[in-house]
Amino acid sequence: MDKQVTIYCKNTKSYHTYPLGISLIEIMDDLKIELKFKIVAARVNYKVEDLNFLVYKPKDIEFIDLGSSSGMRVYVRSLSMVLSKAISELFPTAILRIEHPISRGYFCKLDNLDQPLTLDIISQIKDRVNLIISKGKKIICEEKQSNEVKVLFSSQPNQQDKVSLFETLGTPYFRFFRIDDFIDYYNGVLVPSTDYLYLYDLMEYYDGILLRVPNRDNPLELEEVQLSPKMYEVFQEYLEWNNIMKLNNVGEFNEACQNNQSFNLIKVSEALHEKKVASIADMISQRSKKVKFVLISGPSSSGKTTFSKRLSVQLMVSGLKPSVLSLDNYFVNREDTPKDENGDWDFEHLHALDLKLLNQHLKQLMNGEEIEIPSFNFEEGKRHYKGEKLDLKDDGILVIEGIHGLNPELIYDIPLDITFKIYVSALTTIAIDNHNWIPTTDTRLLRRIIRDFRYRNYSARETINRWPSVRRGEEKWIFPYQENADVMFNSALLFELAVLKRYAEPILAEVPKYCDEYTEAHRLLKFLNYFVPIYDREIPPTSLLREFVGGSSFRY
Repeated sequence: MDKQVTIYCKNTKSYHTYPLGISLIEIMDDLKIELKFKIVAARVNYKVEDLNFLVYKPKDIEFIDLGSSSGMRVYVRSLSMVLSKAISELFPTAILRIEHPISRGYFCKLDNLDQPLTLDIISQIKDRVNLIISKGKKIICEEKQSNEVKVLFSSQPNQQDKVSLFETLGTPYFRFFRIDDFIDYYNGVLVPSTDYLYLYDLMEYYDGILLRVPNRDNPLELEEVQLSPKMYEVFQEYLEWNNIMKLNNVGEFNEACQNNQSFNLIKVSEALHEKKVASIADMISQRSKKVKFVLISGPSSSGKTTFSKRLSVQLMVSGLKPSVLSLDNYFVNREDTPKDENGDWDFEHLHALDLKLLNQHLKQLMNGEEIEIPSFNFEEGKRHYKGEKLDLKDDGILVIEGIHGLNPELIYDIPLDITFKIYVSALTTIAIDNHNWIPTTDTRLLRRIIRDFRYRNYSARETINRWPSVRRGEEKWIFPYQENADVMFNSALLFELAVLKRYAEPILAEVPKYCDEYTEAHRLLKFLNYFVPIYDREIPPTSLLREFVGGSSFRY
């Protein structure tokens, strides 16, 4: 009698017994699992596995589609591999670099292309991608000893970035993927075959290509392109800086750290931050006779608070007298807070702030009057006044920090010509390798997990659980207005993930292995394994990173 294994399917909420070694796709077909969108993978004991995964032990299994963040990652990775294969077939010497997400897609560059990138070339690439997809070619996951994998990738002229990564990780075995004779490496699972990829597009974007992907909320249609010229410029500035330092990927970064260069990386990165902050302060001071209000916005854990404090120091160097004001002071009382579609308090809604009072106070300050700043008690959900007064003299300037800073509805009664708007975000520019980018949201999530644990007594599980709600608020209230900024500041530091690793790993390890949040905790732990850890003793007390790991000389 053949050996059997019992699984629990969370989709059907029932137990089933199958022959030992059955694949997930066979289970899916047998149970006739149908979800709202295309099924692309499954959570097996809360870890994401591909549909060819073989089951040898009792497991909890939940099939996932493109409606989940994990499913969308699987789809985009798979699409990236097909794009890589298409380019390697058409232009064997070209090197594809999928650099970063932007404009609701992914910005790609083609290096070593023997001719200028044109619309005709993009059309050729798209035709070849369509051909590979239509043939339904199998995407096979293989695992071999690291030395053998290094030899395989060393023989590929456009895959040398993987070799440097493999050499610094020290892992005895590596998993990689194959379509026909084309191999590639990805930091997660892929779909079983190319015909799972039903929707994408390629378009010209500045000097590269924008890979368009399905909409996160409705994967039956493409994401709408939103041009982001200011965001593009910031990314390119830092990518060029990385190129000068010869630190474009994690393999090169790890090599530098292993060669005792981490302290120099910290000093240079911090100096670059300070130079950018000083440059922004100069821009403001040059308009000081007009500017009275500096508005700073950015998503969660982007470092807005520390940036505001560092900017204030630089404004003082320029002879101005800055005061810092948080929009959190202007929260309405709890009972007046808007509610979301689930009936919960929506603290990220614009009208969770008392806009009338804020605009009244700003007009008074413009007119040289003194105001009493409100204070909000989050435990009581009530506004209080503690006698804190504020006025702006002739050389005074108010730095206002909060997520709604760039929303034109925030200061509806204030002339725009006396404002200066700054967008702050952690735009990670180093990549794992040419085909595996690092999402900017991962850096911010790791920052928030550490800060919540150290200063707010929240576990990683609680922070991960709330993160989707935070992201929805950002999509609604922050990202649509980012291009309204006069200038953007990249708060990411080249070395920070190697530092965050030491703090985040023990916190993430406490997430129970049998809960929904473990999927994300496991993914982040795998991601952090790519980095050689470095100590933070050389990080100055004014560093933006100190806001999250502690040791800051600023008061929060």
